[in-house]
Amino acid sequence: MSKKETIKTLDVETATPKEIVKELDKYIIGQNSAKRTIAVALRNRKRRKMLGPEMRDEVSPKNIIMIGSTGVGKTEIARRIAKLFNAPFIKVEATKYTEVGYVGRDVESMVRDLANASLQQVKAELKEQNESTIEKRVEDIILDALLPKKKLSDHFGGSDEVKTPEREELRLQLRNGELDDKEIELDNSLIASAQPEMGIGIMGSGSMDELQDALNNFGSMLSQGPLNGDFFGKQKNKKRKLTVKRAYDILIENESEKIIDPEKARDIAKERVEQMGIIFIDEIDKIAGKENSTSQDVSREGVQRDILPIVEGTKVNTRCGIIDTTHILFIAAGAFHVSKPSDLIPELQGRFPLRVELEDLSADDFYRILGEPENALLKQYKALLATEEVNLEFEDDAIRRLSELAYQVNSTNENIGARRLHTIMETLLEEVSFTADELKGQTIKITSSYVDERLKKTIENQDLSNYIL
Repeated sequence: MSKKETIKTLDVETATPKEIVKELDKYIIGQNSAKRTIAVALRNRKRRKMLGPEMRDEVSPKNIIMIGSTGVGKTEIARRIAKLFNAPFIKVEATKYTEVGYVGRDVESMVRDLANASLQQVKAELKEQNESTIEKRVEDIILDALLPKKKLSDHFGGSDEVKTPEREELRLQLRNGELDDKEIELDNSLIASAQPEMGIGIMGSGSMDELQDALNNFGSMLSQGPLNGDFFGKQKNKKRKLTVKRAYDILIENESEKIIDPEKARDIAKERVEQMGIIFIDEIDKIAGKENSTSQDVSREGVQRDILPIVEGTKVNTRCGIIDTTHILFIAAGAFHVSKPSDLIPELQGRFPLRVELEDLSADDFYRILGEPENALLKQYKALLATEEVNLEFEDDAIRRLSELAYQVNSTNENIGARRLHTIMETLLEEVSFTADELKGQTIKITSSYVDERLKKTIENQDLSNYIL
């Protein structure tokens, strides 16, 4: 009943550094040094697997520190790499972790979060592999509610041959969405949500976050009952009214949980995390010691010391089992305006041997960012307004002028990189977006004079531009 988005992926076993960079070029403008560094780091994962057992264990990932202002592509490079290789990936902020003994999240939770992300990814893949079987089961449940077999037998005198065409016709209507708004009654046992396991995967790690989740799950189990009926047997045979569309969505999830082997899913997820996992630690500069600081912030240095064993390689208890972090790839990033990488504790510096500095974006970079990538802003805005049957056309001079203004504002105000284009585009097209319903069927041409008319006064008024742009 639903269409799935197809995402192009690369084979981590065969992709060369050149192929990786070529794919990244489709989404990220410039920053060739960073792309090459990451491409080589990923290729080295393949090379390590080809070594003998003794040498393989000695080769550790070459973790990376990206240095650059906000909005220059640090996070996007890491995120795109994870998508290209269908690898487990999470982005975390170093500032949200606290040293052991302080109130806050412990650093091991980043590994548990990665394991959870990997498990969901694996379950989604297994669900897709069994999609036809799951959908057939769900359709049969809904068809039984719409046209019970007993009534069919009564109506047609118990003949199994004459009921098939009518049932299949109803199945076709169900697939075409013609029955979405029709109400049906289903047993609670069929639509009760599957309860998350509360075994060692949840309770073993001692995380306060996961302890709270376990308590919430237990409360939910008491109120809703177990999978096949009410906890105290009160609602075992109760029925619930739902629209076909809502019932379909719930049943798809429940039948997916039933058909997927949880042990197999956890084993696959664990293997992926250990061999392909990527953890992107943003704002690493915020926990580094400040330059010329006379006293060291104990808590921030403590976070660095807590991160160290995870990056070096340790074992963390997760819902997928005990994860060895030795071969997880860690990518740290920060602007390092106030501090510098050498302000990190020496031990942590040593675990991030690769350092790459990303360049600030120029006016030419902004020009390319607006139109070249597959997810370019101009393409996004054209597609959005096309839903209202408004055709947007950008003249080349207008795109060039937008690029120059973005660069100018970044130079005079806070440099927020490519994110500046979002604020400028929103201001530029505010009137068109607001009145789009009245412009149906029209073509709106964006010229350089239109850009100046909408933006020039704001940019020239420095006080106003600080708030708007």
